This record gives sequence, structure tokens and C-alpha cells, in this order.
Amino acid sequence: MLKTRMIIGLFLIVGAFSACKKDSYDAEKQAKIDDGLIVDFIAKNSIVAVKHSSGLYYQILSPGTGNTVINSSTNVTVNYEGRLLNGNVFDKSAAAATFPLGNLIQGWQIGIPLIQKGGRIRLIIPSAMAYGNTSPSSSIPANSVLDFTIDLIGAQ
Repeated sequence: MLKTRMIIGLFLIVGAFSACKKDSYDAEKQAKIDDGLIVDFIAKNSIVAVKHSSGLYYQILSPGTGNTVINSSTNVTVNYEGRLLNGNVFDKSAAAATFPLGNLIQGWQIGIPLIQKGGRIRLIIPSAMAYGNTSPSSSIPANSVLDFTIDLIGAQ
């Protein structure tokens, strides 16, 4: 009986301390960290990039042609390669892939409409516009800035 009470007491104490644990994630602080990492990365690699009002950095390698309005309901067909800032490739399309733009990370939703069919863009995406403070896989740590090169093959 005493042993049971001690175990229940221990669970209550552990539960109380876990409930008091505060999330230390600070989005504003992380945005400043990401921006510093991106500015340093761009300088070290001599990348001519533009900072979008959202905080995304991009480099239009080829604008493409046409005047298609690309928005969240557009299906985009792309070839892409995603890297961490240390150069590690975490994803690469083996063949053209089609996605509804609205289902993709915010960085893509902002960046892809900056080009047209046949265009190529490099997106350097702050963590908040990618996966934030979560890790979607073992190859992408939480709070990762992502570096994508995307070829827009089509948009419908």
C-alpha cells in the first residue's frame, strides 16, 4: 500500500514538473538568427540574392516565360534539390514532380510565383517558412534554413 502511494506520488510530481515546462522557442529570436545565417551564407558564397518582404531570400536564375498567374491553387510541376546551409542534400527530385502549391512549405508558396514556366529559382528559406522548430526527418534538423534550387516545368 505504501509502495503504491509512493509510485502514485512520484507520477504526480513528475506530471506537475512536466506541466510546468515552458516552451523556450522564440519565433522573433529565431527569425533574427536565421537572417544572420542567410546573410553570412550569401556573402560567403557570393550569391546575388534579393530579400523578399516576407524574409525569404531568392535568386532568379532564369525567369521563364509566359504570364500564368501562380497561386496556392495552382498545380506546379518541378524538378528541385534541397540542401542545408552546410551543403548536405536532404531531398532531390528523381523526376518531375507535381504538387498543389498550397500544400507546400510557405517558402515555396512565396518563391515559385516569382518565376514562370521554364524558370529556375534559388530559394533560401528561413526556418519559420520551412518546418519551423520541428524536424520533419532525420536529415532536416529543427530550425533549419533551407536552400532550394527549383526548375518550374509547368503550372496549371
